[in-house]
Amino acid sequence: MADVNAGTGPRPGVAGRVLGIDLGSVRIGIALSDPSRTVASPHSVVPRGRDHATDHRAILEMVRAEEVTAIVVGMPLSMSGASGPAARAAAVEIEELRTVVGADIAVVAHDERLTTVTAERSLGNARMKRARRREVVDKVAAAVMLQSWLDRRADSAPSLDATPR
Repeated sequence: MADVNAGTGPRPGVAGRVLGIDLGSVRIGIALSDPSRTVASPHSVVPRGRDHATDHRAILEMVRAEEVTAIVVGMPLSMSGASGPAARAAAVEIEELRTVVGADIAVVAHDERLTTVTAERSLGNARMKRARRREVVDKVAAAVMLQSWLDRRADSAPSLDATPR
């Protein structure tokens, strides 16, 4: 499998909100960046519909309502980095989503290993009750994944202090 963090995604420094998506079999976690693409925040949880088309219409509505300029979808790779059944299913769904949102919105994959574990640990440390954690963990995991993507892009951006030679 190609590097999920590479590709033709939005360039660093490009403005506009980014939607982070954590695809689950029962729920889809949604996170949203600020317009400067600095901070990711949990946004919502979308219960899975009867088919992907229903889910993608709900995502498209959010893209329009929030003026999203890019989408980052978590790629559930195995701990070794291999692409298993969940990653292959996510890749298919990413292609479907690209068709729905159109060419103006970049849809890229980003490694989501350990995002749910990080989200669960964070919510547990906040002493959130188990039932409440179940309600929010998907959107928090989406925010963890999206923040990772934002940080990676910021780290690879050329310094603003650099002068061309």
